[in-house]
This record gives sequence, C-alpha cells and structure tokens, in this order.
Amino acid sequence: MTTEAMQAPPDANSWMLDLVSGVKGVQHVVVLTSDGLMKVRTDHTPLDVADKVAAACAGLVALGHGMSREFGQSDAIRQIVVEFDGGFLFVRGAGDGSRLAVITEAAVDPGLVAQQMQAQVLMIGERTLATDAVSS
Repeated sequence: MTTEAMQAPPDANSWMLDLVSGVKGVQHVVVLTSDGLMKVRTDHTPLDVADKVAAACAGLVALGHGMSREFGQSDAIRQIVVEFDGGFLFVRGAGDGSRLAVITEAAVDPGLVAQQMQAQVLMIGERTLATDAVSS
C-alpha cells in the first residue's frame, strides 16, 4: 500500500455503505460507475484498492453482459459472484449504470451478503447511487 493510499481522506459518502459493510467478514465495499470509476468506498478501503476493485468489476460486468446476451434472454445481469482462495467478490446493480461491489473473507455467509447488498441498495434508493450510463 502506498503512503498516498494510506493518507487518502475518508469518503464523505461512506455512510451509505454501512448496512453491508457491517456484515461479519466483509472487507471492502465499493460503488463504481458504469465505466469502472470508483464512486464511493468504505473508510477502511484504501483509495488504490477501491480503484482496482472498480476497474476489475467493470470488466466482469462487461463479460457478464456478453454471456447473458449469448446464453440468456437479454444482456441484463443481476449479480456476479466470484469465489477465490480466501474469499468472495460480489457485484450487483446499484442504480442506473452503477454497481455495488463487496469483497469478503472466506468464512462468510454468501446468502447474507447478497441479502444485505439488496437491502443496502433499496434502503439508499437507486437514485442516490445511480450514475449516468455510458453509451456503447
């Protein structure tokens, strides 16, 4: 972690993520724009980590759209879950063009995390988290 990342000021809107960040085992929570830019992050998530998560999730979302177009009934995706040694990555829609990304430890209840992500988005309201959709 760089000195700059450690000294990054807390995100003024991090309070919006308290519902999901409070789940035991959740390490990082990030809201990203449709083009992969970090919009909101939890205070304990360094800026450089939040930027990496946002960029990676944008790529996963693009892949998900392609898979859904090819094998589903539209290009809409509801949720992406990646399980890796040591944890999970969850990504879901958080408004028009935005995504809510959560990284957890391995010892977590995936169903509870997904439920809290849904509740978080509903509690805040999709308009609060919404970003302008980027035209393709």
